[in-house]
Amino acid sequence: MNQEFRDAVYQIVGAIPAGTVASYGQVAALAGWPRHARFVGRLMGNLPAGSTLPWHRVIRGDGGLPLAGTPSGEVQLRRLAEEGVAVVGNRVPKRCFWVP
Repeated sequence: MNQEFRDAVYQIVGAIPAGTVASYGQVAALAGWPRHARFVGRLMGNLPAGSTLPWHRVIRGDGGLPLAGTPSGEVQLRRLAEEGVAVVGNRVPKRCFWVP
């Protein structure tokens, strides 16, 4: 994967404020690579060990939690709740999306 893209994605995800979320597509577009949402997802799923990047703030564009029903999904749900993000039926309302 392109290092420039990877670095841009990490920087953008790191900038998502606590209490808000961004979609994979939004992160890809902000990185200058629209239509690369799946690659953002791949990067979030393969973060280096010990990473402090707030991967839990990146979700699907429809507000759905992509990892719902998995152990990682439980971690994501708990972390979002700790930040005050409303999650109803494994979905985050649009009002919680980050507007950079």
